[in-house]
Amino acid sequence: MTHTPPRVAMVAGETSGDLLAGLLLDGLKNVWPDLSAHGFGGAQMAQRGFDVWWPSEKLAVHGYSFEVLRRLREIIGIRKQLRARLLADKPHVFIGVDAPDFNLGLEADLRAAGVKTVHFVCPSIWAWRADRIEKIRRSVDHVLCIFPFELDLLARHGIAATYVGHPLAAVIPMEPDRAAARQQLGLAQHDQVLAILPGSRRAEVQYITLGFFQAAALIQRALPAIKIVVPAVPALKQRIEQIAKQCGLGDALQVVAGQSHTVLAACNVTLIASGTATLEAALFKRPMVIGYRMHALSWRLMRRKQLQPWVGLPNILCGDFVVPELIQDAATPQALAAAVLQWFDARHNNPQRIAALEQRFTALHHSLLRNTPQLAADAIRQVMSN
Repeated sequence: MTHTPPRVAMVAGETSGDLLAGLLLDGLKNVWPDLSAHGFGGAQMAQRGFDVWWPSEKLAVHGYSFEVLRRLREIIGIRKQLRARLLADKPHVFIGVDAPDFNLGLEADLRAAGVKTVHFVCPSIWAWRADRIEKIRRSVDHVLCIFPFELDLLARHGIAATYVGHPLAAVIPMEPDRAAARQQLGLAQHDQVLAILPGSRRAEVQYITLGFFQAAALIQRALPAIKIVVPAVPALKQRIEQIAKQCGLGDALQVVAGQSHTVLAACNVTLIASGTATLEAALFKRPMVIGYRMHALSWRLMRRKQLQPWVGLPNILCGDFVVPELIQDAATPQALAAAVLQWFDARHNNPQRIAALEQRFTALHHSLLRNTPQLAADAIRQVMSN
């Protein structure tokens, strides 16, 4: 296998999966420069020569079940087409990047047909849906874990796994350059800057953005000189700008296409939707307030399966409420604004709080920093040789 460039099939869902898969492709191409890869992908994967059969955005759904049900027929139809195509021309290995609801069933079918299967990013069985462990064992030959504590959990259930670190820990500098980021965004070095990240899915914009911007309007009343920057997925930029106008934020608010890392590097505080972006904010060592809202039915179903008191990744990984979480009914504009203002107040009146948070996030950064592309590629090569 080391002399024959493998054919790799991959499914990466959403923007975060596309980023992770792109970094994984870097490692695979270091081993096999002539590697061919195809399946579900996004812009990061396409830049690395990935043959995109369907765009990652097709799997960008919001919530636990209600929103999925609305698109269930389309998603099932696509998975059937993909399964048939891969079984007709089997790849050397299939790599499911996150998106466990889509990937695990597909991986089980491919594995039963003799295709090696790898799942990149252990499903969050430690946070909710612990019942998924049996499906993982049945579906995958190997799991690539991005958090160190996942290895022991999987080993207790007889699932082979490798800790590869979190790819974002290598992408984000240990000491972000705030000055350079502000210059790139046209912000002054003395500005008080709030970054608002309401999510990258259409339904997140629907449920979250208005409340975040209403909170921003309250923050602006308390801090009239504040600058507010929103990195938006290009396809959602216009809708986000429309919502911003409803809240009367005026020239204080700047919506930029993409550039989430630049915005996080530039800001003092971020108001951010729960998800991978919260880990990015932690790696940028930025104080944050985590907020989230979803359809009421989705929330009720998700809460029944929640295994930990925390929702945001920084709090889960630190094992403590190191940053505020305001979820569902608690995520009122007033509560969100008050929590954000406490961070801005701490910058002047309680700098020890900011320093302690930065120390926690720096330690977290070191714990996640590994040569992820190489470790992942080595693990995948071992799977294929077995």
